[in-house]
Amino acid sequence: QVQLVESGGGLVRPGESLRLSCEVSGFRFQGRAMAWVRQAPGKETEWISRITNGGTATSYADSVKGRFTISRENAKNTLFLQMTDLKPEDTAVYYCAYYNSGFWSGNFVVRGQGTRVTVSA
Repeated sequence: QVQLVESGGGLVRPGESLRLSCEVSGFRFQGRAMAWVRQAPGKETEWISRITNGGTATSYADSVKGRFTISRENAKNTLFLQMTDLKPEDTAVYYCAYYNSGFWSGNFVVRGQGTRVTVSA
């Protein structure tokens, strides 16, 4: 059974940082590209970052480029998102997602409860 469990969210002030984690089970983690997406209140799901299966290539949405860093530790089946200089517009529920190959071709699959990030003064 595929499981993606996100953690690390919380309430922070603008300019602060958070590190999100996603623990994966149920498939061969090192064989899949992964992604982070988010959904802000009242808005559609937004893709924000992705990484190849080996971690050698990454990509970011313009809204987070230069502030967020995606990484993975294949030995621990875990995906990370380091978020710095957080802004109120980063407030959302964050989900990790997987692709069905080692590169980000095709659609990603979101499965999990997500972790809530709130940025407020």
